[in-house]
Amino acid sequence: MTRTQSFVYVVLLWLAGASLRITVLAVPPIVPLLHVDLHLSETAIGVLSSLPPLLFAAAAVPGSLFVARLGAMPTLVTGLFVSALAGAARGAVLDVSVLYGATIAMSLGVAIMQPALPQLVRYWLPQRVGFGTALYTNGMLVGETMSVALTIPVVLPALGGSWRWNLVVWSLPVLATAILAAGMLRSPSLTLGPVSRATAAAAGQRWWPDWTDPQLWKLGLMLGSVNSVYFASNAFLPDYLTQTGQSELISATLTAINLGQVPGSLAMLGLAGRLAGHRTTYVTTALLTFASLLGMTLLTGVWVVVSAALVGMITAVALVLAFALPILLSPPDDVHRMSAGMIAIGYSCAMITPTLGGFLWDASGIPFAAFAPMMVWPLVTIGLAHVIAFQAKPPQRAAESIPAPR
Repeated sequence: MTRTQSFVYVVLLWLAGASLRITVLAVPPIVPLLHVDLHLSETAIGVLSSLPPLLFAAAAVPGSLFVARLGAMPTLVTGLFVSALAGAARGAVLDVSVLYGATIAMSLGVAIMQPALPQLVRYWLPQRVGFGTALYTNGMLVGETMSVALTIPVVLPALGGSWRWNLVVWSLPVLATAILAAGMLRSPSLTLGPVSRATAAAAGQRWWPDWTDPQLWKLGLMLGSVNSVYFASNAFLPDYLTQTGQSELISATLTAINLGQVPGSLAMLGLAGRLAGHRTTYVTTALLTFASLLGMTLLTGVWVVVSAALVGMITAVALVLAFALPILLSPPDDVHRMSAGMIAIGYSCAMITPTLGGFLWDASGIPFAAFAPMMVWPLVTIGLAHVIAFQAKPPQRAAESIPAPR
């Protein structure tokens, strides 16, 4: 592999990672404008916010099918174009039903990309799996931070306060990435990298995750642990701080938990290769997550903000470590379907956990009860770290492939 090829792979992986979230997180800062212009209720906003994670879980397996039938790179290009065009189309909607439809299409584009990226890491950087995973994960976290942080102070003022053009602007980087990736399709050798054509062909024969494989469920729950802590923390922190008389900390705490992800993911660019796939690493991140959650809910003042920043940083580290597992523990021709199954399980957990937390809060009247399900997940991770087989499987022959369902 030449240095030019390596540079192209690194750049495209980072840009593709950013494209996973940059259009999704362009919405929260403009919610007040959507209320006024489209007369959306809080319920409508809730539905709008839940559509992306719902599609991420539901469309992960179809994404595996795309990878198997089209190839990882064509799937990435397709997902990028769909996400960019549908994301921009949200700016032209006239009513909420069309907004929902465009959001579903955009989320579908993102969802089918997700199983393609681990497969591309395995193709392009087979000796640097940890670095490649950290690279696109860092792009994802920086992308979502940029769209949240820059929309109100920079983008909206430059566009005369138009939320419609704001959605178009944040879709442009995704479109540019799609065009760059499409240009690579002309060179099969560049698309596959050092992987053999036989390996790529074998990957095309399997797409349906093996739901009977205990390893798949272990990896899915590992990812679900990270996602559940992150999404549920963001969901309940504002109301929790309000109920505990610390509403003045809401902005700082939410900023801390999200910005904290960036240094965590940056650190993993240099450390992921050494840390991923080692049982002690996963136990350590789980213990630190548990301690940070306790600090965020039991401490007061600036220590709440510090604890929130630690939650963001550690969950970013844990996210890289979780995403690396299908690449490390699956045969080269099997990464996409293991990743798809893991993503489907992981994002389902992220939808269930906040719901359960809200129910416990309502039922008990105790704000801390909302965080109880989050507290369980690090303990689950510690258990999983002791039962996951941290050893790569031998490549499967095509004849041993698991048939797709009828």
